[in-house]
Amino acid sequence: MPETAPRTVAVVGTGIAGATAALTLRQEGFAGRLLLIGDDPHPPYRRPPLSKDLLQGRLTPEQLRLKPQTTWEELDIELRTGTKATGIADGVLECSDGSRVPYDRLLLATGGRARRLPYAAGHDHVHTLRGLGDVPALRADLESGGPLLVIGAGLLGLEVAASARSKGIDVTVLESGAEPLRRSLPAPLRRAVLRLHRSHGTRVHTGVTLTGLAPRGGALVATARDGRSWQAHAVLVACGIRPDVELAARAGLAVGDGIVVDAMGASSDPRVFAAGDVALRPDRTPGRRVRVEQWNHARQHAAAVARNMIGARVPFTAAPWSWTHQYGVMLQMAGRFTDADCLTVQGDLTGFDFAALATARGRPVGAVAAGRPHDFRALQAALDRADDGPFPAVDRTPPVLHALAPGGRTTSHALLPVRETPDVGAAGSRAAR
Repeated sequence: MPETAPRTVAVVGTGIAGATAALTLRQEGFAGRLLLIGDDPHPPYRRPPLSKDLLQGRLTPEQLRLKPQTTWEELDIELRTGTKATGIADGVLECSDGSRVPYDRLLLATGGRARRLPYAAGHDHVHTLRGLGDVPALRADLESGGPLLVIGAGLLGLEVAASARSKGIDVTVLESGAEPLRRSLPAPLRRAVLRLHRSHGTRVHTGVTLTGLAPRGGALVATARDGRSWQAHAVLVACGIRPDVELAARAGLAVGDGIVVDAMGASSDPRVFAAGDVALRPDRTPGRRVRVEQWNHARQHAAAVARNMIGARVPFTAAPWSWTHQYGVMLQMAGRFTDADCLTVQGDLTGFDFAALATARGRPVGAVAAGRPHDFRALQAALDRADDGPFPAVDRTPPVLHALAPGGRTTSHALLPVRETPDVGAAGSRAAR
């Protein structure tokens, strides 16, 4: 990394990662020129309410703003919305408005684009939900009364399904995997969420491989490989995101399923960093890289990378965490369940009043809680301590669970390692919180 202090820092991307990085730089005392540039026409805003409070009309777009406009001005952050970064060359950022911005450090927080299905292109009433501009058309279709077909049973798809059902709309969810939330939760909890949706009248079909979507008789008809079909007035494609690596790739940076960065967030060019959904960073498991699509992770990672851009050089190791609201139930999730072999649950799983810890060979790797925010924080702390020393064998209750508030029996579930790959040609999704 260059040793001289930067005089100009440019941040590309006005989502939570980019906005957090810019705010953190000022909080940490960076006094140079600071630009925050993004192609979204709206000032930075909170995305999680898009599928819930905004879609249901409980919040307005103005209430989602991350900061008042005056905050960016007071902090002397040059906020350029509706401006696309088009190129990086020799320490200069080129923009769609014709401007060229010389920089000493550059942060790419470009996030991702909603995955689209080729057979769904060009049809009216087919939606994705990635940004503020996607909400009005989807809400208008829901206000028309539905029915709604959701392709993909990840967090986003299920949240929209729950929002639509709360308005009495007929909802069908199609998922290519055997269960919903296959990348977000261990199997016993996936099945609990599936029962929750079905108990509220949402039809959820799993193991569906779609082959087509076409208008017919005033409706949209989705057809599966096995001959089944479903029709609806509106369709939401909720199949996750594609990391937006286009700018980085054109600049010659190392990319894969994201922009390749080290533990400090630096890319293959030491002047260029990446954070948030687009960053492919070292995992806590040696030799593995991970890209996380979660709101809180993007915020935490961006703050850490921003500090490293101005000399902190502290590796980012925090376990990712997220939450979801569905039918009045709040689930909080932390860590990764890919390698988990045991899930220990304290409380009532089916009644969504529990705290659970997933372990791999006795070491905590993931945590989930419903209705127990205090217990969840204790479980998060256990994950952050996971590398500090030995933990008990998997046939004993992890000690952290003994300290949680009482609330029902403790049970253990044997888990098989989850090693699934995306099937983006079918109904499926990835967590995007």
